[in-house]
Amino acid sequence: MASSEGLRERGAGPKKDGAPKELSVIVPTYNETENIRPLCERLFKAMKGTGIAIDLLFVDDESEGSAQTEKIVKELQGEGHPVRIHCRKKVEGRGLSSAVLLGFDKAKYSLLVCMDADLQHEPESVADVARPVMEGDADFSVGSRHVSGGGLGFEWALYRQIVSKGATMLAWPLAQSTDPMSGFFCTRKDILERGRSNINPIGFKIGLEIMVRCRCQTVKDVAITFQERAAGESKLSAKQYKLYLLQLASLYADKYYKELLFVVMFLIVGILMLLYMWSPQDKMLR
Repeated sequence: MASSEGLRERGAGPKKDGAPKELSVIVPTYNETENIRPLCERLFKAMKGTGIAIDLLFVDDESEGSAQTEKIVKELQGEGHPVRIHCRKKVEGRGLSSAVLLGFDKAKYSLLVCMDADLQHEPESVADVARPVMEGDADFSVGSRHVSGGGLGFEWALYRQIVSKGATMLAWPLAQSTDPMSGFFCTRKDILERGRSNINPIGFKIGLEIMVRCRCQTVKDVAITFQERAAGESKLSAKQYKLYLLQLASLYADKYYKELLFVVMFLIVGILMLLYMWSPQDKMLR
């Protein structure tokens, strides 16, 4: 049940004092030119006075808007904003999840936040989403629509709501979150290293992948308002839904392989015992 602060926790972890107030914000982009400046300006305005040092990194997959995106980032740098961009060519790789991981590898600080570039994730919520990890209360924190104080800032089509709830239910045994498919999350580099070599960057649900593969013991949900897309187009497609199902199958195998192995061994032993009991041994002795 959600608490009054809009947090939901499953698991427990030790609280760490003196956590550094340094935060790398990773934003994967693909033809998101119109959102770059407002995202940057809103983020740094919101973080002003918090005492948190910010490293903003855009990881841009090559598109028709890449040149303009890079130009805008350089303008923002000239205005004094601590913002960087890595322009990834098609030959270097494609896809949101691999872009996020590349950004994490290039991040300046150990505390990592991932958010979308389309402004559906409000830059003003970055500090709140990062706080549980920053204060040592969680291995992983998620910006969730489904806790007290969270929700949607627009009317979402009924079929999209049904698909979202169905996909969330499928992931429930895997993830300690009410919104496991959220792309707005925070963790640390040392947590990421637990399972970095096993992470499979298929599809869009990199947060879910990290929660499972990196064995995040303590997860906290933080209330956010999921806003309507400011500009750009949704990257979701039938292919992404297929990849999500393949991802779920792989994650279930990873998390529950010991239990699955036990069940398989139990079934094999049971079948062998039944075959032995039903075999016509008296005929074999004649």
